[in-house]
Amino acid sequence: MADIADQLRRLAPSEQSAVGYLFWLSRPRFWLYLAGPVIVGVVYAADTPEEFVQPIAVALFAYFLVPANVFLYGINDIFDADIDRLNPKKAAEGREVRYGDRRGWHVVGAVGIAAALAGVFLPALSRDALLALAGFLLLGAAYSAPPLRLKTTPFLDSASNGLYVLPGVVAYAAVAGAYPPLLAVAGGWIWAMGMHTFSAIPDIEPDRRAGIRTTATALGASRTLVYCAGCWLLAAVLMGLVHPALGAVFLVYPAFVAVIVAVDIDIDRAYWWFPVLNTLAGTVLTLMGIWEVRYG
Repeated sequence: MADIADQLRRLAPSEQSAVGYLFWLSRPRFWLYLAGPVIVGVVYAADTPEEFVQPIAVALFAYFLVPANVFLYGINDIFDADIDRLNPKKAAEGREVRYGDRRGWHVVGAVGIAAALAGVFLPALSRDALLALAGFLLLGAAYSAPPLRLKTTPFLDSASNGLYVLPGVVAYAAVAGAYPPLLAVAGGWIWAMGMHTFSAIPDIEPDRRAGIRTTATALGASRTLVYCAGCWLLAAVLMGLVHPALGAVFLVYPAFVAVIVAVDIDIDRAYWWFPVLNTLAGTVLTLMGIWEVRYG
């Protein structure tokens, strides 16, 4: 993972440039956290392979790949500027850029443009899809921005991060004209709760020093791992009720926690493996959906 990160830094624009700063602020390692669910939503909503690449599907993928990440992480960094000074992940030699005054208006403008770009979909999406898109934007802002700032309230910070599933709901509704099965949405939402809370474990000490309360700071590292495993196990059960093969894929996540505990892997290290795990799981889900459309 470190070698891949180093190669990416050499190929990507420098964070000292305006474009490069936004590139790194948008967390390219995590782009597929929003764009991946779009692919899964499209594949499971489609009736024919041709629908995989219809214009609205491609447009939604492009939006959630970059602009939506600029929106989500830009708001986070604007309102976390003081906290991030204490976060080693945002150190000069770290893997994420640190928001600073010299880029303040630049980031605010980019966030505004990214949010406004969602308006392009108004004439193209059904009411159901637009409601899901609005939910993503509202939760994305409420998570970091006052007055709600959900990230500072234990368990609400976790629950609100079901927003990572909403791009898939938008895409599914755009293609199928209706929402995906409720059990699938619930399973995906709870899975995202576990994903968010797991990612908060490396931030426990910086958040405590900054006086920020989160699910992870309230539970501590060990109990947070149990919470994540519980979320992922419940998600696997719900997905299994939709289809046993889906449940089997989601069982990888509580197994991941079991391996971390059994081998005593440092969470700070395991955190950076998570994009690979999610990409592999998303690929399997996508291939299963393609197989169903092509041969089911």
